[in-house]
Amino acid sequence: MATRTSGKMDKPLISHHLVDSDGSLAEAPSEVPKVGILGSGDFARSLATRLVGSGFSVVVGSRNPKRMAGLFPSAAQVTLQEEAVGSPEVIFVAMFREHYSTLCGLSDQLAGKILVDVSNPTEQEHLQHHQSNAEYLASLFPTCAVVKAFNVISAWTLQSGPRDGNRQVPICSDQPEAKRTVLEMVRAMGFTPVDMGSLASAREVEAMPLRLFPGWKVPALLALGLFIFFYAYNFVRDVLEPYVQEGKNKFYKLPVFVVNTTLPCVAYVLLSLVYLPGVLAAALQLRRGTKYQRFPDWLDHWLQHRKQIGLLSFFCAALHALYSLCLPLRRSHRYDLVNLAIKQVLTNKSHLWNEEEVWRMEIYLSLGVLALGMLSLLAVTSLPSIANSLNWREFSFVQSTLGFVALVLSTLHTLTYGWTRAFEESRYKFFLPPTFTLTLLVPCVIILAKGLFLLPCISRRLTKIRRGWEKDGSVRFTLPVDHALAQKTSHV
Repeated sequence: MATRTSGKMDKPLISHHLVDSDGSLAEAPSEVPKVGILGSGDFARSLATRLVGSGFSVVVGSRNPKRMAGLFPSAAQVTLQEEAVGSPEVIFVAMFREHYSTLCGLSDQLAGKILVDVSNPTEQEHLQHHQSNAEYLASLFPTCAVVKAFNVISAWTLQSGPRDGNRQVPICSDQPEAKRTVLEMVRAMGFTPVDMGSLASAREVEAMPLRLFPGWKVPALLALGLFIFFYAYNFVRDVLEPYVQEGKNKFYKLPVFVVNTTLPCVAYVLLSLVYLPGVLAAALQLRRGTKYQRFPDWLDHWLQHRKQIGLLSFFCAALHALYSLCLPLRRSHRYDLVNLAIKQVLTNKSHLWNEEEVWRMEIYLSLGVLALGMLSLLAVTSLPSIANSLNWREFSFVQSTLGFVALVLSTLHTLTYGWTRAFEESRYKFFLPPTFTLTLLVPCVIILAKGLFLLPCISRRLTKIRRGWEKDGSVRFTLPVDHALAQKTSHV
């Protein structure tokens, strides 16, 4: 039996010319490969649609074929499970783990077949069972070659094609020939196969859909913590202090004004935290005199989370822009304008104009728009579809150089907002400094450090280290005369 099965698996299941590279149907071979599907749920229907569109002959096994036939593509044959497993060599098992035992009656007919397990456990089932669904299926059918695949692809992606979803399909199996066959099928369907090794990796593959933004947990908690801190700080200064000192009720500011004062602080600090680890990494390399020592774990994790922190910074900045546009729409703002007009009439002032304030606000708004535009560019180039179209030098220029420009513009935006307020005694409410002064500390340190790194004596040493030079090691060389060539080295 093993010899006969191996001989069948040696034959290629499909032609490489079945589907074009973009996933569209190409000229199909004369002998259309037949594929079986056991199951009639949403995923099975989407899988059948994609297989038929990719040029495969599909036969679906269902316990109630008459009722389910109308839900599948007309080109797919819907029949009983016993009849569906007869001729196909590759059979997709599209059912839940608890229903695997119902297939034990088909063991003789399934012998020597390739079973593709597409199921996913729930989070509770994943913790409860120490054996993956694919390994459990393999234990029930030892004469079959079990392959784990397609469990990370949604039914929507299968129907609409890989252009509208994730292209990667992790695959693992203990049978190399069976894995190769499924790899060819994945390519023919327009997806990108990723070899995950033996079937022991199935537990890791099945855990992938259970993860909920694993790389966003720390950045999201950081952003939330900063928001709570700055919101409480602004509440004390702008709402609580007037109520305690003057008896003025300004709690109406909580939903919009205090939030709008908090959001730019969070966005500005998060943006500075994107570039602070790079400065710390460069300082460590200069101190150690080598690039071959690992960074501390906290710094390494910080560097890996820079993308998420940057996107959260853009999110807060975009919300700040929207809230700022809503400020004139508030009823309280209209009352303030009316009260100001009445005071102007009572004091017999026909014209109010402060040249300094006018120029300050014009520059302040212009710098804010430029900073938000730069952040938008950084956020767009972080998308995989855009990033993949850029080479490394282009991506590094946008994320590093233009990102630092965005930090400088944000700093100028903040300084223009603050102007001379940091030196006015009346601005220190409850002896607390204005909020913008707290946010300036880290960005100014980063800008100063970046300026120091541009000094020739430091820049040349850092470039040498990043090109492999070691202070106390055996690797020593002289930089090229053309210093511009050295600057092409990637920077942390």
